[in-house]
Amino acid sequence: MSHCHYHALSSMRRWGGKPDDYIALHQWFDESKKIIADPRHRALRHHAEGIFLAETVFGVIIRNSDGRAVPVRLIGEMHVTEDLGRIPSFADWARLIQPMPWVLRGNPAGSPGLDPKLGSME
Repeated sequence: MSHCHYHALSSMRRWGGKPDDYIALHQWFDESKKIIADPRHRALRHHAEGIFLAETVFGVIIRNSDGRAVPVRLIGEMHVTEDLGRIPSFADWARLIQPMPWVLRGNPAGSPGLDPKLGSME
């Protein structure tokens, strides 16, 4: 889905209430469009940890205008699944990052974590 309004309509169809009951949560997931206005923005919150972070921000449940308690995690899972077809981990996104030399400056060749031989206990 390309816009939070459509995510909110989808939430309304699933759990009742009005789109306004859900719009803030969906806007939070897509807030990273302010930083990068293409699908890569999803790397910041569209993953399992982002869904749990939404609970920290919005609480474990929201109460919609019909009075129904709706788990925030379920709304987040629906948002991410609608956008990506599945719920990736942050590690799934991080594997796609190609570190540039300036990123590796504090981790010269041979430092723990970069040299696979250093991690083995042989």
